[in-house]
Amino acid sequence: MKFFIIIWSIWFLSEILLNRFLRSGKNIKNDRDKGTIRIIWITLVIAISLGVVIATFLRAPIGTTIIIPYVGLILIVFGIIFRFISIWTLGRLFTVDVTIRDKHTIKRDGVYRFVRHPSYSGSIVSFIGLGISLNNWISVIVISIPVIIAMLNRIKIEEKLLTDQFGDEYLDYMKKTYRLIPWIY
Repeated sequence: MKFFIIIWSIWFLSEILLNRFLRSGKNIKNDRDKGTIRIIWITLVIAISLGVVIATFLRAPIGTTIIIPYVGLILIVFGIIFRFISIWTLGRLFTVDVTIRDKHTIKRDGVYRFVRHPSYSGSIVSFIGLGISLNNWISVIVISIPVIIAMLNRIKIEEKLLTDQFGDEYLDYMKKTYRLIPWIY
């Protein structure tokens, strides 16, 4: 349990730092976030809180083996690493708000060869892992579904901005890549 708390604390602190230091700034054109970052944070707080309360008071185990929470932890760590690899790959183009930076280009290398939104993929895997680490099916659903819906809403806004900015070039990229899950979606 201590390992779980340490990992989740590291993730939470890193997200706060990303949110604080990787905003696009007030002078960037095409800011179209539409409050999605706020919606995602509110969704996370509510979904995680409910998931933990449900796991505490309502028994709905995924399995009876001690391995289940560790599988969840592995997914959390994998999701965090995948998210940070995608952020690192995007480099200076990454912001926590939906915007176009100066000299913005479509990223097509690294994990972006296969998935258009790997940062969200990593986050979603982490939240599914959180639900699994609680060893409660209801918690998995209560945490994952709202988070996925909030992120899909943000993806829709991002893809509209990128299509408006890059036109056929981005539409072509969309045809060659998957949105979140390689070879599936």
